[in-house]
Amino acid sequence: MRRFFKVLITCTWVLAVGSCYQGSNNKAALGLDSINAYPVNRPLLINIDHNPILQLRIDVLSTEATSVLNGLLFSVGRESLDNILALSIYKGDSVSMFTRDSSLGATNDIQEVIQFSSEVPLVKGPNYFWVSCQLKPQINLDHKVQVNLESIQINGKDFTPQQIGKIPHHRVGLALARHGEGGVDTYRIPGLATTNHGTLIAVYDLRKYSGVDLQEDINVGMSRSTDGGHSWESKKIIMDMDAWGGRGQRENGIGDPSILIDRQSNTIWVAGIWAHGHPGERNWFASKPGLGPMETSQFMLVKSEDDGVTWSDPINITTQIKNPQWHLLLQGPGKGISLQNGTLVFPAQFKDENQVPYSTLIYSTDHGGNWHIGTGLRAKTTEAQVVELSDGRIMINARNNEARDTPGVGRVVATTTDLGSTWDMHPTSINALEESTCMASLINETFDGYGQIMLFSNPNTAHGRFNMTIKSSQDEGMTWPSQQWMVLDSGHGNGYSCLTKIDDQTIGILYESSQADLVFERIPLADVLEHKSLN
Repeated sequence: MRRFFKVLITCTWVLAVGSCYQGSNNKAALGLDSINAYPVNRPLLINIDHNPILQLRIDVLSTEATSVLNGLLFSVGRESLDNILALSIYKGDSVSMFTRDSSLGATNDIQEVIQFSSEVPLVKGPNYFWVSCQLKPQINLDHKVQVNLESIQINGKDFTPQQIGKIPHHRVGLALARHGEGGVDTYRIPGLATTNHGTLIAVYDLRKYSGVDLQEDINVGMSRSTDGGHSWESKKIIMDMDAWGGRGQRENGIGDPSILIDRQSNTIWVAGIWAHGHPGERNWFASKPGLGPMETSQFMLVKSEDDGVTWSDPINITTQIKNPQWHLLLQGPGKGISLQNGTLVFPAQFKDENQVPYSTLIYSTDHGGNWHIGTGLRAKTTEAQVVELSDGRIMINARNNEARDTPGVGRVVATTTDLGSTWDMHPTSINALEESTCMASLINETFDGYGQIMLFSNPNTAHGRFNMTIKSSQDEGMTWPSQQWMVLDSGHGNGYSCLTKIDDQTIGILYESSQADLVFERIPLADVLEHKSLN
């Protein structure tokens, strides 16, 4: 039985559930050039009202006769019926920008076949329409959602759109932090780790008044999940330098966190950089030589010895590891590692006496009692991540700031056998992993049934920050086969990410997405290895 209802916004859009189209595909007779459907490669977020899943483009060659869009026919995967709360249609005005300004209606009567009926005039040139999906709040993060545009009707004629790209089985994600949420303007700089007890610990910047880097009122926040990321406890501030030295909180920011799990003691360490003074200036340029907080930014740590429930006061290790001639020393950000022999290693970066940046690492051989620092990797390298290889070497994978001026320059990759005292350039350095001048994530883990897998994530582009992608290597970074690249989010975002192993079948990622400040996803490892970007 067909059921109708009306949604009155700027036009009348009537929605009917249960009917099907059949008919002609003669576009030329109606002055139509092409009808293309473009799947949107982004996760559907549980706690977001509007998730674009598809863009429809109808190109009209002539306006001699009026062309009218009469309707669209969708099919919904049977396993998706209980997961979708509403399906909506919007008229757009751009090839790339999803907008909710021109709503053409919505339905929450989700069945296997959904027909939207309308009377929407088409103009000469491109006509854009967006399909958006809202999920039910109780959906499982491991589920996938499938909605397909089967046909459209123009002037009473039925057409099958050309599908550009794969028919999507959309992944489900969670907006862990959104712009403006909780009185915080912007959340940035994700770190993510899994404790020995299986608890996920996420860390990030809480940038209270704006999205700018230090110096500003910035604290380090923490979220905790004990069920593999399906649900998260309330956010908690774990690093806050408050007011100090006669200056307020806007001149005592701390941020850019990096997280590390001591696998022998299960102590959780988080590193952050504390900037004091220089209001209105960026800390990257304003920090000066010296060791004290009045002159130079401070390398701070906090720790938790109860699986992230409570945290210590900040611990200042600047004098242990900073050369007083350097202008700046800070952590990764992202995450550090615990070596098989118990040594703790954080990625780090410094600006030398000439203000030239270098990636490096810091380490502790006594579980955080004392810290030491390696030498600089290569000029103009900055944010880095580290992993331990099967032969005990440490691999560093660093942001290459030369990529700003030299197209095609990739990530800098090197190894060390002496905790960063010396570095050997890796055969893949510069040429294997595309660099968008952005932070990236790297992990090297053993998965039961798969063996050792190295995973890397960053915006997979040489320019800009879009196409957040996970890549995998089964030979410890010697090759990164393109058939094992998985695009998570094709949209533009700030581009930082952090990976973790959740269990032997699943990885987790926290990243700065095109839809929210920080998005968390659970990804089956098999999907990455079998090239299931959308399916």
